Amino acid sequence: MTIDYNKNNGLVPAIIQDVSTKKVLMLGYMNDEALQKTIQTKQVTFFSRTKRRLWTKGEESGHVLCLIDIKLDCDSDTLLIQVNPKGPTCHKGSDTCWNENNVQNFGFLSKLETVIEARKNDDAEDTSYVTSLFAKGINKIAQKVGEEAVEVIIEAKDSDDALFLDESADLLFHYLILLQAKGFKLKDVVNVLKGREKK
Repeated sequence: MTIDYNKNNGLVPAIIQDVSTKKVLMLGYMNDEALQKTIQTKQVTFFSRTKRRLWTKGEESGHVLCLIDIKLDCDSDTLLIQVNPKGPTCHKGSDTCWNENNVQNFGFLSKLETVIEARKNDDAEDTSYVTSLFAKGINKIAQKVGEEAVEVIIEAKDSDDALFLDESADLLFHYLILLQAKGFKLKDVVNVLKGREKK
């Protein structure tokens, strides 16, 4: 890895990203000594422009950034460092330096989970389908997942792709409801799958 340190007085920006959630946690600067220490210790070390010295993230708080991978950009002057953070990253106590929660995000599915959770917590007077399903209890929700699964199997054997995708969407939707009814979210299932990944 040949890094161009000449553009910023011997320093390069280092973008720190959580390897699991893909959230950008912070931005720091490294010189070659900081990079080599990071590689050697497997804990991210920066060059502090204010203190004019190396500092390892978490050296006082214990909230270290455990190195997973380092990538160099196309101009050879910016690093993307993927980490496994141990605790909050920002010195003010938040998960990121942008005051964001560092949680797994599945895009639209995460948004849908938020809607389902809100419906679950709505009062009984709410007439939405999801709220009424939660009101009927776990047996009814599980039954709906079973019904949708059977419909997916039936459509999988036919040649109507649009119907197959519609039924698949219904199954996923009702499965997300079942997860909420059991007190879980999609991230819990993903974590189980990750645990099965062969190293």
